Amino acid sequence: MIDARIAGDLLNATPMDRPEDVEPSPVSGKVYAMLTNNTARKAGGENPANPRADNSFGHIVEMTAPDRDHAASRFRWDLLVKCGDPAVAEVGALWNPATTAAGWFGSPDNCAFDADGRFWVTTDQGSSWSKTGKADGLYAVGTEGAERGRSRLFFRAPVGAEVCGPTFTPDGETLFLAVQHPGTDGVRQWKPFGRSSTFEDPATRWPDFKPDMPPRPSLLVIRKTGGGKIAG
Repeated sequence: MIDARIAGDLLNATPMDRPEDVEPSPVSGKVYAMLTNNTARKAGGENPANPRADNSFGHIVEMTAPDRDHAASRFRWDLLVKCGDPAVAEVGALWNPATTAAGWFGSPDNCAFDADGRFWVTTDQGSSWSKTGKADGLYAVGTEGAERGRSRLFFRAPVGAEVCGPTFTPDGETLFLAVQHPGTDGVRQWKPFGRSSTFEDPATRWPDFKPDMPPRPSLLVIRKTGGGKIAG
């Protein structure tokens, strides 16, 4: 598995735009691949599965196994979303029209399904989050029917952090979510701060917000007030 990428090159597999996570839906059996971004893809190097050159914002590929046979050699596939701001025509984003300005995102990174088969996506824009103007976060994305391709913001990370590893308990009442390197990436380009983040002068002091504590990577446990399924 360590040399899977090299093996793929030898077999002339299609180079993809930085795959980060792959998860199957427990309900439909469809498989979703997070393609975070690829600014190295030049004009003329596009293909149906990677349709944008200088792909700063990434996209999500949906694969359907024949008769749910995930050992099959051929799958049908489609694009669930093409990320980025849908209000900027040259970005070439693809979202459900019901997705709001708060709902769209860039650089899909990790993903998970909850107990009811709902699809959740975290983002990792690195130091380039100034291109979207919004910090990383966790989003719920519809996959079927009228909700297909509609994204809703659920959790916003502190500045300079990425969100990763979403994991639900089987009963759907608890979500574990990791926040990495808060106050680090892209804070010099973030106008409200505009300088390097240091131990003495960090861009945020999340999660303690105490003057004697630096920002700390943390694992969050999220539950619904009063109990019950998250987003239920």
